[in-house]
Amino acid sequence: MSGEHGTRAQLIRLALGPDGSIAPDLFAKAPGRGAWIGVSGAELTKAQEKGKLAGLLRRAFKTDKIDIIDDLSGRIDRGLEKAFLDRLGLEARAGHLILGAEKIDSASRSGQVRLLLHAADASADGSGKRDQAWRVGEDAEGTGKGGLKLPVDRDALSAALGRSNAVHVALIDQKAADRVMHHLGRWLNFKGCSNAPLDSAASVADVRGHISDVSAID
Repeated sequence: MSGEHGTRAQLIRLALGPDGSIAPDLFAKAPGRGAWIGVSGAELTKAQEKGKLAGLLRRAFKTDKIDIIDDLSGRIDRGLEKAFLDRLGLEARAGHLILGAEKIDSASRSGQVRLLLHAADASADGSGKRDQAWRVGEDAEGTGKGGLKLPVDRDALSAALGRSNAVHVALIDQKAADRVMHHLGRWLNFKGCSNAPLDSAASVADVRGHISDVSAID
């Protein structure tokens, strides 16, 4: 929620139920009216705690019948995490990603890797080696190009992929990488992560800690 506007892919929809309940609609499939917002989880929590969110939604929907679910920010965060991990699992089953340090390094050096991801608990040394191999294949040596560090550890990655000890993940299909980045970008931006891609999620709706407007109502 800000005075700025972004595409719907960059924002998160809050759905208004017939009973006045407000709940996240991450895939924008719920019937009825909805408000599109673009703030971080911390900003959303602050606005909800201070009552600013409820006031804004009452004005936006032109009704006093507003009931926001508890822990709205946490519900959105968990939903975005699940959407990302589910997408990663689908790409794994489709054969669009590879695991294992040696396989990833080999694919990286040959220019096959489109997106490189590291678990939150991956060692700096291991991530650095994977990044270096990727730079070689991309002819980007001497640059800071590297994989994205995820907000989930190897156990969560392993569970999502149905593999053991999944520490590093390499996407080798561009369309698959784009699909993964769609979900990952939304999640990282909502979490306010410093490594969030600037062109993939709600960065266009940066409100710097205050809420003044909704991006859109449908």
